[in-house]
Amino acid sequence: MQFHLLTGVFPDIVEHPIVPFKQRFDWDGGFACIAMVLDHQKRQKFIAYFRRICAEGDFGEGPSSLDLCYILKDFNVPHKYLTMTFAGNPEHRFNGCYESLKRDVARLNFKLQHAKQKGIDVKKCSVNNQFLIDHLDMHGTIILLTSELMLFCDLCTPKKRHSESCACQIQPPMYLGCHIVLCGYNGLTQKFMYRNPLHDNHVCNIPYQELDKARKAKGTYEDVILLYNKTPQHKVFRNKDLTTSLAGLRTN
Repeated sequence: MQFHLLTGVFPDIVEHPIVPFKQRFDWDGGFACIAMVLDHQKRQKFIAYFRRICAEGDFGEGPSSLDLCYILKDFNVPHKYLTMTFAGNPEHRFNGCYESLKRDVARLNFKLQHAKQKGIDVKKCSVNNQFLIDHLDMHGTIILLTSELMLFCDLCTPKKRHSESCACQIQPPMYLGCHIVLCGYNGLTQKFMYRNPLHDNHVCNIPYQELDKARKAKGTYEDVILLYNKTPQHKVFRNKDLTTSLAGLRTN
């Protein structure tokens, strides 16, 4: 199933303010994404209860996208979960023994069966880039499961994959699956903006088509968590705004 939104006239550039939060280990990137999208009060509570959340969640080799949805629900963050599989199958994790993976599958299948009862909206569908752009403009940020090996930042010089050493890469990835926070887009350059929890204070840019490859790679199941957290502080620019801004810079 391919899911589209009806599009209208949208800004050329949209960027949502995100408080950066760096992951500490090779398994907690999803948790770092949660910390980035929560408001200040909820973020402090999440950090304070982090050990308890992990102990009660029994996340095995790390949290799945569905695990993140359960946490978002516990913190009353409106969201929807889109995926191309309804079966727990954490094959995107390299590390971990077979028994651990079996426990993960059983846990995820149980959560899928009880998601509706929990109040979590789950849909099996595939979405295109325009859908993501529309959501960023109208509703808020997005958590995506991507292939870390296919991500890169266009602002790095020279441009390199996150799996290589570059200005915004702290360490080589230890796994394939990588949750990121999509926080904006630039329609003029045809690039998305995102926060990678591998580093703590850098907004990455990546061409639309390259992110599409990274989020549709094998093992990601095209997992998309749509967040409805748009705030008045998000930045919006149209062609006229950009022209006025540049003119002001020239006269100063």
